[in-house]
Amino acid sequence: MKLKQRVVLLAILLVIFIFTKVFLIDNLDTSAANREDQRAFHRMMAGLRVELVSKLDHTLQSPWEIASQWVVPREVYPEETPELGAIMHAMATKKIIKADVGYKGTQLKALLILEGGQKVVFKPKRYNRDYVVEGEPYAGYDRHNAEVAAFHLDRILGFRRAPLVVGRFVNLRTEIKPVATEQLLSTFLTVGNNTCFYGKCYYCRETEPACADGDTMEGSVTLWLPDVWPLQKHRHPWGRTYREGKLARWEYDESYCDAVKKTSPYDSGPRLLDIIDTAVFDYLIGNADRHHYESFQDDEGASMLILLDNAKSFGNPSLDERSILAPLYQCCIIRVSTWNRLNSLKNGVLKSALKSAMAHDPISPVLSDPHLDAVDQRLLSVLATVKQCTDQFGMDAVLVEDRMPLSHL
Repeated sequence: MKLKQRVVLLAILLVIFIFTKVFLIDNLDTSAANREDQRAFHRMMAGLRVELVSKLDHTLQSPWEIASQWVVPREVYPEETPELGAIMHAMATKKIIKADVGYKGTQLKALLILEGGQKVVFKPKRYNRDYVVEGEPYAGYDRHNAEVAAFHLDRILGFRRAPLVVGRFVNLRTEIKPVATEQLLSTFLTVGNNTCFYGKCYYCRETEPACADGDTMEGSVTLWLPDVWPLQKHRHPWGRTYREGKLARWEYDESYCDAVKKTSPYDSGPRLLDIIDTAVFDYLIGNADRHHYESFQDDEGASMLILLDNAKSFGNPSLDERSILAPLYQCCIIRVSTWNRLNSLKNGVLKSALKSAMAHDPISPVLSDPHLDAVDQRLLSVLATVKQCTDQFGMDAVLVEDRMPLSHL
């Protein structure tokens, strides 16, 4: 064989060797990532049920100190949380030492300070479990039980971006009124034999108070994030106009995602993938009201999108508002880890896991069966949406590794 032919043959063999090696390494990396996702799923399922216990073992720290130390830029709580039951027990039972009107917002809430100085946000019960909120997908009052359910769904999906939430019963007469500020106290009234309050907020009205059953009110308490992590508010790029007859750009421009990708902080880093995760999360719970979102301040797009204020969820189990998924079906990208987790939750696993996770909550049952069934059905719609994307653009373009930069998309 002539020298020139040998050189050409060696070059061809070298190219084949390089491509084979790259392909094998890539597949090995993918397989390793998939195996780790499976291990993470099994760890989550093993620790799913959280029993509320009164004592913390093996530590002198308070529940509030532990929860505060959990918070880091990309998660509110870690994957393994053996202290979670004790922290939630403290949230549900610690003495209330001060009660005030809620922080700014449109919906009724109260800001409580528990023994030890921990702030929590209390949202009162407005509806019975089987009540169906008709009308627009963002209609109605906040649902306290939705906050509880959304927190546990956040755990199940492995996002770990929602503040801790637990149900709690409070006696308005003996626990709240004696420690209430004048501003909150001035909104108390009696309706029949029930103690009620209407608080201070954009939509709060004396004619629409939240009422206890006698003096005992059911609600949810959300753990306040540590003050060392100040929040920054952002307008959601897929937010609604809330004006009849006026559409947001994303509602008529199918290429809208291309414009978003050119805008900071969505042009690089994890924020756009967080938006996609949040769209999946919101669709599963039926939350069409995320017009803004919060991250940590001065993060340059690196911190997580924090899943705050999930109470406009679980209103109507028969309503599947597909537009909530617009970030997913317009951008056609999703994290590999999110895709793997969603596939692990098929065939009734999600419904069973959510029911199990909430079983020990003080206000259990947290959701009615129709809402649990709806979550399972919506999961199938999410998976079908991703399949439409992969059929059109291919798996490699749609499924994005968690730490992959987005500038190439």
